[in-house]
Amino acid sequence: MSIDLSTSVKAALKVLLDTQANLTTTQRRVATGLRVGTAKDNATYWTIATKTRSDIGAVSAVQDALGLAQATVSVASTSVSATVDIVSQIKAKLVTAEESSVDKVKLNDEITQLKEQLRSVGQSANFNGDNWVVLSGSADPSEPKQIPASIIRYADGTFSVGRLSYSGAASSTGPVSTVDARYLIDDRTGGTGGYGVLTSTAFAAQVGAGQTYVMLTNQGGSTSGQVEIGLSASTTNGQIDDMLSVVNAMLGQMTIVGSAFGSLEARINMQDSFAKNMSDTLTSGVGKLVDANMEQEGTKLAALQTQQQLGIQSLSIANASFSLITQLFQNIH
Repeated sequence: MSIDLSTSVKAALKVLLDTQANLTTTQRRVATGLRVGTAKDNATYWTIATKTRSDIGAVSAVQDALGLAQATVSVASTSVSATVDIVSQIKAKLVTAEESSVDKVKLNDEITQLKEQLRSVGQSANFNGDNWVVLSGSADPSEPKQIPASIIRYADGTFSVGRLSYSGAASSTGPVSTVDARYLIDDRTGGTGGYGVLTSTAFAAQVGAGQTYVMLTNQGGSTSGQVEIGLSASTTNGQIDDMLSVVNAMLGQMTIVGSAFGSLEARINMQDSFAKNMSDTLTSGVGKLVDANMEQEGTKLAALQTQQQLGIQSLSIANASFSLITQLFQNIH
């Protein structure tokens, strides 16, 4: 004769194992904060979340680039503003020079110091090795300054990067006009200074000055025909008038350059705010797909831990009952 009471033990064990499996899942969700942590949890949501996280990383990189661009453009804009102030001071000195009692030589010493400051301000407008107001070396004056500003994912899954730019001259070949002076200083090797407001002779030609006046002669290129604005004891009021006309034309172009930098700086700030909001929105979207409800999971965890304890007790009771019955019948043959 044999008696099999293991059914109750097996049932208690099965309940305990099921509880343990649910408890393990809940503990993982509580620990990671995710209800979809791997593809096996939910393949569709996991795929969407993985792609979106990649986009979030790209947006973060764009935000970093915008931060660098923001600093670079801010430095350039500050440089243009400082340059306008200095050129305005030179203009005031030239007006003063038309007074017959003024020592023009001493006044020229002051103008010389201001011109040196102009070059110093331009060359100092450098952030992370990038200068947006001074051309040097073999730089292409028509090449725009560009910065990554956004990411675009199309419906077909393709991906591209949107950019903001500060436009250079319309062309680096042919006659150079005042509108091509999109920089403060053009010191390019082999150049003539035409793409820098302070080094271009185009302003003198525009106002019909008697000489091709420039505020600064370009360094590194040809200075042929360039006449730096300055005073001597023999400088006539007519020459000063020509210099003033050139300076006024330069100031007009500098306000255009400064306005362009100001507009770009404002656009960068707007794009940075948009990128931050986009990152937050994408992160929130991913969270709705894969994040665990921590309040519910916490409650569930406590309940499963209680069930686990009860399951252990049930299994213990079933085992004890089976052992007792076995002992009662162990001497029956």
